[in-house]
Amino acid sequence: MFLMLQKTLLPLLAIFMTASLYMIFQYAPKEKIMGDVQRIFYFHMGYVLVFTFAFTMNLIHSIRFLRTNNKLNLKLAYIHAEIGVVFTLLTLVSGMIWAKPVWGTWWTTDPQLTTTLILFILYFTYLFFHKLSEKAGVPRYSSIFAIIAFIDLPIVYISVRVMRGISPVVFGGKGGGIAPEMMDTLLVTMGAFFFLYIYLINLRVRLDKT
Repeated sequence: MFLMLQKTLLPLLAIFMTASLYMIFQYAPKEKIMGDVQRIFYFHMGYVLVFTFAFTMNLIHSIRFLRTNNKLNLKLAYIHAEIGVVFTLLTLVSGMIWAKPVWGTWWTTDPQLTTTLILFILYFTYLFFHKLSEKAGVPRYSSIFAIIAFIDLPIVYISVRVMRGISPVVFGGKGGGIAPEMMDTLLVTMGAFFFLYIYLINLRVRLDKT
C-alpha cells in the first residue's frame, strides 16, 4: 500500500516542485524593496506549512494513543514530530537568511521568531523525551508532553497579528497581502511542499517497517 502511494506521489511531487521552482525564479516578479532575497520567502512558507501539518498530526496521534493505547499511534506521532522538527529548523534558518539583508541582523526578539524558536525547542525536547519515556515504560508521558507543546503552535500564528513585531503579515491584516503573481507562486509552492510532506511521511513509515 505504502509503495503504491509512493509511486503515485512521486510524479505529483515532481510536477509541483518543477512548477514551483519555475514560478519562484521566472514567473514571480522581483520585490521592489527587498529584491531577489525575497524569493526565499516562498520556501520559508512551504517549510511553515509542513511543520504545521506535522505537529497537528503529532497532536492527533498523541491523543489517539492516550485514548486507545495503540502503539501505532505512538510511533506515528514520533514520525510526524521528526519531520516537523526538521522543517521548523529550516524555517528558522531561512528566516535568518532573509532577515540579515532586510533587517540588518540575523536575529531579533520579534514575537513570531521567538515563538517559533520555542516551538523548535519544545518538539526537539519531545523527541528525546519520547525515547526516554518508552525506555522507562511510561510512553503516555510523551503524549501528554506533545499536547502541551502544541499550545505554542497557534501562538506562533497569533503572535504576528496580536503581538505585532516586524514579521510581515502575508494573508490579510493591515499592511498585509502580496501581488497576484506572488500569491500564485506561493500557492503552487505550498502545494508542492504539501506533497513533499506526504511523501516524506510515507517514506519514513516504510523505512520504519524495514
